[in-house]
Amino acid sequence: MDIEQLKYPIGQFSMPAIFDQKQIDEWIAEIEALPSQLKKATENLTEEDLNQTYRPGGWTLRQVVHHIPDSHINAYIRFKQAITEDVPVIRPYYEERWAETGEAKAGDIQLSLALIAALHQRWVAFLKTLQPADYQRKYIHPEHGKELSLANMLGMYAWHGKHHLAHITNTLTK
Repeated sequence: MDIEQLKYPIGQFSMPAIFDQKQIDEWIAEIEALPSQLKKATENLTEEDLNQTYRPGGWTLRQVVHHIPDSHINAYIRFKQAITEDVPVIRPYYEERWAETGEAKAGDIQLSLALIAALHQRWVAFLKTLQPADYQRKYIHPEHGKELSLANMLGMYAWHGKHHLAHITNTLTK
């Protein structure tokens, strides 16, 4: 398997041409389903399993599990900022540095599984209150130097969860 396939096992995110209520509902359902899928994929992992990397030079499965709530907490905050502020400039975070902190490298994944479950429950409740026009609201990501719509971000974070879930499941089936 080539490195790009290992990095992007489900392919890279691409915004579909049509963004409508059906697409919104599909992506919200994917975000809602992720915590149980993640719990199921990790329920019988050993320490040895958790210390495997999903690709050469990549994170361990433990770091991947801890990364998901780290990333999605930031996404939730960004969504709330975009809804409550006029085109806010969000604060980026250094995900690669977060993945190197002690609890991300060696901590119990049950903490992150509980966090992702609670976070996604709250995030989905919030997303279900939004109207289709709300997804046209934007924020500025200084690293990208451009405005990003919540429509694009909803799809990207639905993809993000599936992307990292595939890192875990594909590593375990090698």
